[in-house]
Amino acid sequence: MVEVRELTQTDIPSIVAIQKVITKGKVSAEWSKMMEEHVGDVRRPGFVALKGGKVVGFIIGEEKGEGFGMPRSGWLDMVGVDPKMMGGGVGKAMIKRLFEVFKERGITNIYTSVKWDAVDMLSFFKAVGFDRSSFINLIYKL
Repeated sequence: MVEVRELTQTDIPSIVAIQKVITKGKVSAEWSKMMEEHVGDVRRPGFVALKGGKVVGFIIGEEKGEGFGMPRSGWLDMVGVDPKMMGGGVGKAMIKRLFEVFKERGITNIYTSVKWDAVDMLSFFKAVGFDRSSFINLIYKL
């Protein structure tokens, strides 16, 4: 059974360790600080998944106000699961909890962005009910 609870400051080292395994590399101090900013912020909820008392996953969301023709919405900014635990319902359990929080706050549309060639993430998001939106991500390089 997977337990999902709110992210705390003491979870940051475990989250960083999971991210290092996922990315097969370093995790910047800026990335760690970004995670810390979600601790206790109701508009930027963060959760961890625990199995046997050990952090095995994390999810970070954000509530965004109206803009660009979009009503107030929820965003799934980042999700990560220890690769040894993938396929065991950890990600789905965290998404369920994040969506409950958004629903409690009156949010009905939840968005995320994913690289077009991240087939594993696209498959995961489709499996939990995401579909293409009417938005296109744009970039301007300086």
